[in-house]
Amino acid sequence: MSVLFISDLHLDANRPEATRAFHRFLDQRAASAEALYVLGDLFEAWVGDDDDSPLAQEIIAALAQLAAGGASVFFTRGNRDFLAGEEFARRSGVRLLKETSVIEIGGERVLLMHGDSLCADDTDYQEFRAMVRDPGWQAQFLALPLMARRALAAQARDASRVSTRGKPMEIMDVNAAAVAEAMRSHGVRRLIHGHTHRPAVHEFNLDGERATRMVLGDWFRRGWALEWDEAGFRLEAFDL
Repeated sequence: MSVLFISDLHLDANRPEATRAFHRFLDQRAASAEALYVLGDLFEAWVGDDDDSPLAQEIIAALAQLAAGGASVFFTRGNRDFLAGEEFARRSGVRLLKETSVIEIGGERVLLMHGDSLCADDTDYQEFRAMVRDPGWQAQFLALPLMARRALAAQARDASRVSTRGKPMEIMDVNAAAVAEAMRSHGVRRLIHGHTHRPAVHEFNLDGERATRMVLGDWFRRGWALEWDEAGFRLEAFDL
């Protein structure tokens, strides 16, 4: 049996090819896996569990079908879908994970994260992240009408694009010290995350021991998945 990890699909009604690719991935690969871990940003935006858009309902139904077929489906909230809550989990059949989660796979402890909290050099983003992760801010936002939340989410996406264009790429990548601290504090030597859209496998030394950071890719030009089975881990790209 295999275990699959994906992130940063950014599913959106304006990108139907990514949604079709996700359905194929669920049918052809995830359905035969033991578990699927979605490490954040499955959606381009999630404005609340009362989202009644056709895309939201379609993806919820697809995940529910996968879970009903016997696969365990786990979901780590990202910076685009941090408002996914218990109702989303109930309807889709996924199990919500904490911001940082440690699992054991192949006898090894592995730390799972979305990864945005590791981008410590991007201080503007970290301030924004602290605001929107605050329970009081979230309660106020979710109390707004659905259409108002959608409009605000669209404005935030536009502002994010403008801000991203003006920042050096290095600032938007993970901070090495933050990575080391996260792995050290959880007692692991392997980290899997997404968010940066820079798929790669990084080997480095952590406190005198070999450590590995595996970065998942986004689903824009290609799709990406990390698979584990008895042969080990493999990071793979595929056509959408």
